[in-house]
Amino acid sequence: MARSPLLPVLGIAALVLFAFFLAPDRSSHAQSAPPSRSFTFTYQVHVPATKEAGGRLLLWLPLPQQNEFQKISSLHIDSPVAHTEGSDPEYHNPYAFFEPAPTQLESGFDVTVHFVATRFEHRVDLASVSTARATNGASSTPPDLQRYLEPDKLVPLNGVIAELAKEHTAGDTTTLEKARHIYDYVVATMRYDKSGEGWGRGDAVWACTSKRGNCTDFHSLLIGMMRSSGIPARFEIGFPLPEGKSQGDIPGYHCWAEFYLQGTGWIPVDASEAWKNPAKRDYFFGAHDVNRVFFTYGRDIRLSPQQKGDPLNYFIYPYAELNGQTFKGLQTHFSFQDLAPEGVSAALR
Repeated sequence: MARSPLLPVLGIAALVLFAFFLAPDRSSHAQSAPPSRSFTFTYQVHVPATKEAGGRLLLWLPLPQQNEFQKISSLHIDSPVAHTEGSDPEYHNPYAFFEPAPTQLESGFDVTVHFVATRFEHRVDLASVSTARATNGASSTPPDLQRYLEPDKLVPLNGVIAELAKEHTAGDTTTLEKARHIYDYVVATMRYDKSGEGWGRGDAVWACTSKRGNCTDFHSLLIGMMRSSGIPARFEIGFPLPEGKSQGDIPGYHCWAEFYLQGTGWIPVDASEAWKNPAKRDYFFGAHDVNRVFFTYGRDIRLSPQQKGDPLNYFIYPYAELNGQTFKGLQTHFSFQDLAPEGVSAALR
């Protein structure tokens, strides 16, 4: 019997359909990629004319950091004053350093830092994290972990901070339980309020007493209670990106925190954003969204041997010294603009 000419065609069609159904679902893979936000960022500093005979001015500017959740490209520093780059000895935060000549100081000068960033959501699925004790589970321990169990100048680990931590973690047997109860206490007790004076210094005792402040105050109290409970916790600072805008000026900084869970790693938290967005209270215990750009870690920062003043409370704004004394005449301006996907590709080329 002659073979039907349709059989080879039907066989090929069957193979195509079979391959289609076995092929990986590329659309679901794309959907599983973490949310991201790409943008240009401009950090501007104006140093006013200073006519002080024999004056010596030193200027430090923080630079953005690249890590698993933030990619930096096309970074340019424009200024008539030459610069060098370095990092602080304790946290290794990068910075640009300027020392203008006397004539440059007398006329004043500007510095503009411009870069492209892509920020990825940092989210840990805590539902899948074992609630075993923190000592269980194999994980390499970061070499600087001990620093994040120690006090800062404005974040003591004794007195009222230790008492609060003990009270609100009573009965807890795991690190995760303790961390969640501390977070819940801070979000429920503190109030985001920048009226009057005292706020913004990150004074954990002041925050505990006043029960209000900005992100610095929220996270100083949270970090102090975490460290008092034996949980490593670190302070991070950068700038917020408005969620409903694609470009514009940024009036000031934003800070947040992470705590360390053995066997899992650093867990992101943002107590002040949780207070502002009650519907996201669970989300911000274990997540940082894409609406931020990260610059530096830590408190009590000493920039280099040349710095004569006290260590910096935190390092997000430029810092300058004139003849060994803190110089307060700097003017700043910060702005951003979101990038479309084709703009990101062009910036990375």
